[in-house]
Amino acid sequence: MNDDVAAREIALEQEFVDTVYRQLAESTRSAEQLAAEGRARGQLGHEGGLVERDAMLFQAARRMASLDAAHEGLVFGRLDMRDEVDPEPRYVGRIGLRDADRDVLLIDWRAPAAAVFYQATPAEPQNVIRRRILRSDGETVIGVEDDLLDPEADAASEKNLPIVGEGALMAQLSRARDRSMHSIVATIQAEQDRAIRAPQKGVVMISGGPGTGKTVVALHRAAFLLYADRRRYETGGVLVVGPSGVFMRYIERVLPSLGETAVALRSLGEVVDGLRATRRDDPRIAEVKGSGAMAELLRRTARQHVPGAPREFRVFYRDDVLVLGPRELGQIRRQLLSMGSRNRSTTKVASTLIDALWRQVRSERARERTKEDFADEMRTSDAFLEFAAAWWPVLDAASVLGWLRDPELLGRVAEGVLDDEAVRLLTKSWGEDLTVDDVPLVDELRYLLGDPPIVNDADEDPLGLADSSLQELTTAADREYRGRGGWTPPTGRVEDDGYAHVLVDEAQDLTPMQWRMVGRRGRTATWTIVGDPAQSSWPVRAEAEEARSAALNSLSGDKPVHQFHLSTNYRNSSEIYAFAAAYAERVGLDADLPNAVRSTGVAPREETVADLEHGTRETLAAMLGQVDGTVGIVVPVARRTEVTRWLQGWPEVAGLITGDDARVAVLTGLDTKGLEFDGIVVVQPQEIEAESPTGRATLYVVYTRATQMMTTLTHHR
Repeated sequence: MNDDVAAREIALEQEFVDTVYRQLAESTRSAEQLAAEGRARGQLGHEGGLVERDAMLFQAARRMASLDAAHEGLVFGRLDMRDEVDPEPRYVGRIGLRDADRDVLLIDWRAPAAAVFYQATPAEPQNVIRRRILRSDGETVIGVEDDLLDPEADAASEKNLPIVGEGALMAQLSRARDRSMHSIVATIQAEQDRAIRAPQKGVVMISGGPGTGKTVVALHRAAFLLYADRRRYETGGVLVVGPSGVFMRYIERVLPSLGETAVALRSLGEVVDGLRATRRDDPRIAEVKGSGAMAELLRRTARQHVPGAPREFRVFYRDDVLVLGPRELGQIRRQLLSMGSRNRSTTKVASTLIDALWRQVRSERARERTKEDFADEMRTSDAFLEFAAAWWPVLDAASVLGWLRDPELLGRVAEGVLDDEAVRLLTKSWGEDLTVDDVPLVDELRYLLGDPPIVNDADEDPLGLADSSLQELTTAADREYRGRGGWTPPTGRVEDDGYAHVLVDEAQDLTPMQWRMVGRRGRTATWTIVGDPAQSSWPVRAEAEEARSAALNSLSGDKPVHQFHLSTNYRNSSEIYAFAAAYAERVGLDADLPNAVRSTGVAPREETVADLEHGTRETLAAMLGQVDGTVGIVVPVARRTEVTRWLQGWPEVAGLITGDDARVAVLTGLDTKGLEFDGIVVVQPQEIEAESPTGRATLYVVYTRATQMMTTLTHHR
């Protein structure tokens, strides 16, 4: 195919793309006019006008958000069908558009009519003769890539379709990576498309080895669900949970690029509203904090006497000395806890204490008064109210977790639950800041403690302990389309944690306590679970699988499960993946080994250096000169600060580590989960392997992050 034919085809596609962008501009103007008209309706001065305003502004805002998000790379696909099926080409894009006559101009990639774009293959062309990918820069078509799916139909057709390019998928795979994951909407393959368009109900499990596109397929599934049932998923919200903040920043552009913003992206350290943890515990400590045994330990902790709270209350009442000591208060505490969660019981504290005191009234002068008289006197007594509030305060979860810094209390609640070594590790683990492994513990306590009740009558809450925050008055439209992209974020109350859909990536790494945390967000949700057991950083697989099963079926009983396995490695060159696969087999990992489809002719290098700093700098400099995209420097946890200092003190690369155009990242093995780079430099791989019980799986993950080049550096003294 000569350049003139390619140029002519690009020019023809540009004409159509120009038409689409003109219609996009017209649709945007229509949405803006609708918004202006809606604001005008609000000035009519009656309730009907306000309702119409809300509805019109809601529709206009949603449409404008969709049009704006889809602007980049709006048109990406074309299908030429058999003449008897459709004599005209079909164009596929990020959103659907109709022309002025209401005829379909562009098919939304999620629509059933677009499914054939992804599902047709040479073996089963499904009436497609040619599939074309349009590559664009802004509104300009810069190239086309064709797949001829049905040569016989092409030969019999009068269309005489030219075939341009080397194939869209391979062109996509060979381009340089930057610091963000990109949509694969133009190059989705058939096995990936089946997972994306799986039934909505229940759980979709997506498995596969490294580089098979599990993450981006799952994100495209989230976009598909929002398209297929927008009211449910946009109103209820979609939660995407990933392993780290680095990973979430890497994927954050994918869904907006598909026109979807009604999604919460949270790393495991950010799942709980109001908390953000990035530091990880030592693997041995993380294993203790992540184990299911912590649920029982925390249940016991939430029932303890509040440290520092008064242990006795004494009052003189008309010849009687009434005393509530440790034994009586312990009984009352257990009574209150039997009524429900601790904070929910705040409105019952005063009456329960008064009942216990009244039972001690014996004198004739005291019996001249009724119990109601006694209760009224106590409820107006500053001494009683101060005692009750101090003895039974509203508790926040982070503070209760802090109680475990007391070795005596920790030992008491851990008896029969954790062994002495686990208790010792916990005792030394508590720092000033929460770790990623602490966040599920805080969440567990949030649910054990519960929310304070909301009351409207002060008589119901004489201690002033209930949640008296005003409830915001909103319209239906406000609630349906609030916040970024129309999704109303959780309020921070336990009862408002639920989502309509939960997507968990790198699911094989979640601890039992993390599954309990995530499960609470999806009690009535549909789920997408993505993972590869061979890459797991959690050592007790059976315990995690049991916790996962409980999380998925928390309220709704057994959910239908749809399993999809991805078998083709699109990320790594075959040379790099052969190296990783050989390592997995050598160390005994039960790895899923997908087929790597792309070769670069560049094998990984294993180097031994006398000066590790000098060797790292030299290797990085050479790699930056050979690849156009990003390079990851992967180091043991103990060396991260040291290696970062080496590179920041090196003027030639210091500017490449930070900023929007950064090309170099220094990461630990766990930080690389889900990421990919053009090149990888692995510093001291034997130390990465040795730093945790699952170090071999972590190093295997590291070896599968590069698309083009990889070098390992080992220090030789």
